[in-house]
Amino acid sequence: MTTHSGLKKIRLNLARTREFPNGSARHGYEFIAPLDANDHIDAGEWRKHRAQCRVRRFWADEEEDIGHLRHRPGGSWAFHYDIDGDEDDEAGYRFGAHPFRPGEYVSIKDEDGELHTFQVVTVQDL
Repeated sequence: MTTHSGLKKIRLNLARTREFPNGSARHGYEFIAPLDANDHIDAGEWRKHRAQCRVRRFWADEEEDIGHLRHRPGGSWAFHYDIDGDEDDEAGYRFGAHPFRPGEYVSIKDEDGELHTFQVVTVQDL
């Protein structure tokens, strides 16, 4: 018996912006999440593996933020950081509806409420 869901390491790089017309590999996220057969985040599997669903935010020369993928009430997803608590969660815009496949685009609202678009660069089995 095979299971479609498995933990994946997903890398998101900043997509094209005015500031970065070619996007940026120095700005983005790597996170671990279980994906279903349609490459959507699997909430049921996430509940079983939530401790492993980590995120690393890298932003050029800023210090990296390390945290967890959270499934919030109402079904939305967010990145929650494990630091002293001065940063709000960063919300994934409609993460539940987006497939996580290389070439796809997703948006994340940062702690300042700004929406940034990222491209899925890699999705690897853990």
